[in-house]
Amino acid sequence: MRVVMAASECVPFAKTGGLADVVGALPRALQRLGLEVCVIMPAYGSVSSTGVPLRRTEWQLQVPISDRTATAGVWQSEMEGGIPVYLIEADQYFARAGLYGTSGGDYLDNAERFAFFSRAVVALLMQLGPVDVLHCHDWQTALAPVFLRTDVGRYPGLENVRTVFTIHNIGYQGVFWHFDWHLLNIDWCYFTPDWLEFYGKINFLKGGIVCADAITTVSPTYAEEIQTPELGYGLEGVLAARRAALAGILNGVDYSEWSPENDRYIVAGYSADDLRGKAACKADLQACVGLPVAPKVPLIGIISRLAAQKGFDLLSDIASRLLRKQLQVVVLGSGDASYQELFAALAEKHQKRLAVRVAFDNALAHKIEAGSDMFLMPSLYEPCGLNQIYSLRYGTIPIVRATGGLQDTITDVDAKTGAGTGFKFGDYTDEALLACIERALEAYRAPKLWQRLIQNAMGADFSWERSAQSYAELYRRIVKVR
Repeated sequence: MRVVMAASECVPFAKTGGLADVVGALPRALQRLGLEVCVIMPAYGSVSSTGVPLRRTEWQLQVPISDRTATAGVWQSEMEGGIPVYLIEADQYFARAGLYGTSGGDYLDNAERFAFFSRAVVALLMQLGPVDVLHCHDWQTALAPVFLRTDVGRYPGLENVRTVFTIHNIGYQGVFWHFDWHLLNIDWCYFTPDWLEFYGKINFLKGGIVCADAITTVSPTYAEEIQTPELGYGLEGVLAARRAALAGILNGVDYSEWSPENDRYIVAGYSADDLRGKAACKADLQACVGLPVAPKVPLIGIISRLAAQKGFDLLSDIASRLLRKQLQVVVLGSGDASYQELFAALAEKHQKRLAVRVAFDNALAHKIEAGSDMFLMPSLYEPCGLNQIYSLRYGTIPIVRATGGLQDTITDVDAKTGAGTGFKFGDYTDEALLACIERALEAYRAPKLWQRLIQNAMGADFSWERSAQSYAELYRRIVKVR
């Protein structure tokens, strides 16, 4: 079976978030199952600075956009395992400093940029030869299933291509004003509530949901949550109508990158059988961020976008009370200016308790996973989440809100039996969060229980193999209905 993945980012070529990690890992797991896979993404200007080898192909794609035809070149590279990666070259759209925008906001022509990219994906399918499944990710590629469904006459030979559309975060939908409809080159009859129209605007993500043969999202719980008014962001009715085509498949993680046995960023390796290196990693982390080196003081790690969705509104409410406790906290991330300023001020006031680094720092992220005793993710919603899964492998006990992938990956601790892999709270309130942290701190003060929890956590397996198997079964199911 031949599968083509289309996405706006992919490790190691371009990354702003977890989408790139998924698209960089899932094809390799599918290949190990015997599938033939390749990836299509934009040729951003920043790709050349990554050092990955690129070669120009002979293909020149003719891509309709509005009332004209644009030409796109195609570069080819490979990811680990020899999987082909095709990069769509169109400097007028992709030779920019950022993928989607700048610090001042999104690029104003994003509707045109990603309508063009989705068209180019379909045009490239014509060159690649027989394809069984086109698997698209998030709103930036959502129009590709739309074009295959509504403009099939333009693409002879692609009638039997089946489409899968994965929603990584329904909060980002690609919504644009209706004056951009001309960019799509499809009939106005599709600008209706049954198709792409969304409260008078064009919704790219909705188009993918309506037109794909199968829809997935990145955890079973999130698949249910997005069908509710609270977390559906206006598309809960559309998703409920397509419930039979919707599946939640949990993301996996790449243990070759995130595992204390072989982590090149940490000061000492360790395993479930020999945890001595974890103490060295804790001391190294404390020293690196300027906290007192105190082996018995519980250390909580946070790696996150600093935003309300990630629970920073709750953290702001409890910060003063939390920092009066005998503990340390290290925060790595960037985001809303108000949270950056607040936590920087708190770190200045509580220098022995709190360290804050407003940055993206991959090496420090690895040190935090290895050196922390606990990892905090109090998200309002979390489609899947990866850091809580990384934390399990490092024996760093997660403290999470029971939502989305956090609910699906973490089993709540039972202090009486020693069962569980982390601490969960349900109500999205500051009191519920604080009570959950206090429960974790109490367990930390019971060494035998804590060692049991570390063993439980490090024994959990969320490798890509299980997730890839679910995707492979989904592909086979939709291909059979031809």
